[in-house]
Amino acid sequence: MVDKNLIEILCCPETKQSVSLIDADAVKKINDGIKAGSVFTRNGATVKEAIDGGLLREDGKYLYPIREDIPIMLIDEALAVLVAN
Repeated sequence: MVDKNLIEILCCPETKQSVSLIDADAVKKINDGIKAGSVFTRNGATVKEAIDGGLLREDGKYLYPIREDIPIMLIDEALAVLVAN
């Protein structure tokens, strides 16, 4: 699990908006979408690897995936949000 103190200091690398951890139900819905091939990165690539968690940008437009307890805070790797908590 990502350290709570780390989450508090992280922000969107593009807009500097705060991010918040999504709940387990949202992770499941996103992973179901990944399996169905309906989740895309912001540059349009189909996401093929499941996420362990995610950090939702304050405006709700993009989610930064967490894999193996590591937040992937790269603009091009952000997921276009279709399902959020």
